[in-house]
Amino acid sequence: MSLSQVFNIAGSGMSAQSLRLNTVASNIANAETVSSSVDETYRARNPVFATVFSQQQNGGGSLFTPEHEAGSGVEVRGIVESDAELQPRYQPDHPMADEQGYVFYPNVNVVEEMANMMSASRSYQTNVEIMNTAKTMLQRVLTLGQ
Repeated sequence: MSLSQVFNIAGSGMSAQSLRLNTVASNIANAETVSSSVDETYRARNPVFATVFSQQQNGGGSLFTPEHEAGSGVEVRGIVESDAELQPRYQPDHPMADEQGYVFYPNVNVVEEMANMMSASRSYQTNVEIMNTAKTMLQRVLTLGQ
């Protein structure tokens, strides 16, 4: 793996964590929205990540065996909705209440979402630090010939 690939790998990680932060923000923003039916209620969403493996060229010069192939980034495979149960609450005087007096709240756990937000933020910061370190290393390589 060349040093220039580090920028692509860290960039894909930053992009993935940015999407994760966006889904967390959407979940938190909709945590207290109500609906009168189960079908119309917001459900928590989570991104699904997958490792992108590098393509080995000519089969030589790699430190990695086929079983331990080097990763070359991360990709987002999609965003899935949680199947956790919705929260019905008996509030007969609520304007959105159904015939039985229930309103349905999303299955968003705000504490869990805050933990996801901190984790995504830290991962994003780590990828920024990786890019800064690689940039510093490349700048020092350029000054070797002086």
